Order: sequence, then structure tokens, then C-alpha cells
Amino acid sequence: MTLKVFCPFFLFFSVIFSLSAQVGERGNHEYVIRGEVFVEFEPIYAGHVDKEYPLDVTKAGTRALEEAALFFSAMIYGWSFYYDVGERARRIDEKLELNLLGEIKFGSPGLRVTETEIRDRCLWVWADYQLNDSEQRRLQVWRSGTVRNAQATGYAPSYLEEDPGWLGLRKIAIEDAARSAIRAMLRGSERNRPKEVTGSISLAAFPRIYVDSGRLSAAARFRVQITEIIPFAAY
Repeated sequence: MTLKVFCPFFLFFSVIFSLSAQVGERGNHEYVIRGEVFVEFEPIYAGHVDKEYPLDVTKAGTRALEEAALFFSAMIYGWSFYYDVGERARRIDEKLELNLLGEIKFGSPGLRVTETEIRDRCLWVWADYQLNDSEQRRLQVWRSGTVRNAQATGYAPSYLEEDPGWLGLRKIAIEDAARSAIRAMLRGSERNRPKEVTGSISLAAFPRIYVDSGRLSAAARFRVQITEIIPFAAY
């Protein structure tokens, strides 16, 4: 069932209109990026029932903006990363460490909702983010010729003993997608398998989040900047 969200959800839209007004106060900046997210009204994930189950539309709308803020942060600022490629024969575990380089928070004056819809027991939200001058420059760096493109699908476990939280589970899937994307990119460009790689990585667009065989999945496109590749010969 599909339902457009109108006047009955006054409380949710009061938040949206407040954010939109703040955006108007900034003015002068016309550079906008956008993406779509969805939030389930009856969230059950990784074997856990959400603490606030079931969600009302106001809470779902707040979560949608929090998720959009995370994705915009990953598009504009990205992460620095350390990747230990690992090798089974040498009993070296694969490991990826990501550190977000900047954060856009819920309530940011550049963040706004442009369209909402209820379908399939979820709230779907289109969100825009209006960049300031420094953020525009950051995004342009990510789109420069020295940055390489990569894409992959990542997965979060179908069950976790500790509750990771609704947004935490999405982070797990996205980080796994980043690991797979970096690994695939290195396989295609490096003749000899490296030991360690450092650099930075950002989302090229909002990831596509879906459930596959009970696991939360994230299909994502990335931009990757490699700063150092350390071969096994160095050890």
C-alpha cells in the first residue's frame, strides 16, 4: 500500500518546516545533493526487536533524517581507512578500520526533507543537503581525477548477540561494502597482493539498503584515494 503523507502528521512536518526555514536563512548556496532513505515502522534486526517498536511517523521521520545525515557526511567528508588485506596461508586476518573525517548532524541548517511517502510498512524520505563553500570544495576533491571509483555490496550478520541499534546495523553493512570495494579495486590494479593499504574513501551516492536472505545488505558506490601501499616484501 502506498500513502502520501499529508496533514495528519503535523508534528513530523513541524520538524521539517523548521529545518527548511533554517536552510532559507543561509541562502547564497545553490549546490545541493540528495538521496532517499527508508525507515521500517516495525523494525526487527539481527535477532532483536527495536526498543521503540513500533515507531510512529514522527520517530520514523527523525530516524530518516539521522540516517540521511550519516550518508551526507560520508559523501562530503568520507573516512580515512587502514586496510590489512590479510592472507589465510599466513594466518593473517583481513581487517578494515574506518574513521569518519567529519559529521553532519541531525538539525544541521543544510539538511531538509523534500518528499515523504508511506509504502510497504515503511516511511520513505527524500532528503536534500545544501552545501556551504567549504563543503563544496571537499566534494569537488572527491570528484577529482586522482580519485578512483569502486563499488560493492556489503552485509551485516543476520544475528548479533548484542543489539547494534538500527543505525549501527546499517553502518556494519556499509563498512563491509567498503571493505569489499577496496579489496576488489586492489585486485584489479595491483600485480602483487599488498599487505597493508591506507587512504580515504567516501560514498559516491546514498547506498541501496535492502534485506537479502535475512541479512541487511548495502549496495554502494565509493570514491577511493590511496595514500600508501605496503607490500608483503616489507615484512
